[in-house]
Amino acid sequence: MSTFTLNSPSVPVTLPDGLSEETLLAFFPFNNWVRTLTRSLALQSRSSHPFNADPYELRRITVQAYDLFDAGRVGFLKMKADVSNKAGERLPGSIFLRGPSVAMLVILIPEDVEPGNESETDERHVILTVQARIPAGSLEFVELPAGMVDDDGTFAGTAAKEIKEELGLELQSSELICMSDLVVEEASIKGDEDLPNAMYPSVGGCDEFIPIYMHERRVPREQLKEWTGNLTGMRDHGEKITLKLVKMKDLWKEGKRDAKCLAALALWEGLKREGKL
Repeated sequence: MSTFTLNSPSVPVTLPDGLSEETLLAFFPFNNWVRTLTRSLALQSRSSHPFNADPYELRRITVQAYDLFDAGRVGFLKMKADVSNKAGERLPGSIFLRGPSVAMLVILIPEDVEPGNESETDERHVILTVQARIPAGSLEFVELPAGMVDDDGTFAGTAAKEIKEELGLELQSSELICMSDLVVEEASIKGDEDLPNAMYPSVGGCDEFIPIYMHERRVPREQLKEWTGNLTGMRDHGEKITLKLVKMKDLWKEGKRDAKCLAALALWEGLKREGKL
């Protein structure tokens, strides 16, 4: 094991064998987590903050384990943060770092349905993916299409890339609507924590946040009929992904185990109700 000290804030970081300071500091999720937590801790100086009387500090970081992806870059990181106050009270600090992802709600409507027609509600369909998710113990997990964001990638660009790779639909980033941004398009309240406009699926132990995008497209009815019930198994993908087309009114049941799916549906319904979509 080895130890080095971060420059800002000045915090000792203990590393396991095989992980260098350079490799860790090249891991975007780690740097992003440090910046975000540092900003949040600074807000304790406000008299209205619940921790103002005895503020907490980040005192030490211990990296416990890591996985390397291609080219020797860190993919996943398990660590423990000592965040405590002068009274010796500690906040839970076991953390799994994996970085941001994006999720895509792709809606298909038959071309012969007029926009605004009452039947449009019943005619909307959504594409889901079915794939093995070993961490969940599943070989056929039904979920909204999603993908991890590379360190040098953009959220919209990654979303467009995943739609092309997983669904076979080629879209420009400009054709995607970020529903997460639409929810908070008004100016943030001054003094709020500067967190991303995104859904956090497991905030008790993981840094992952997921902006949710949508794209609505009209397709020939015959093509939609051909896809319905037959879309799964159409693709031969290295990740063993197949596709499933479901009616949007049944999305809450079909995607009941997927936080991304349920969050996307809630965002879409809320934005529709407020006239933002």
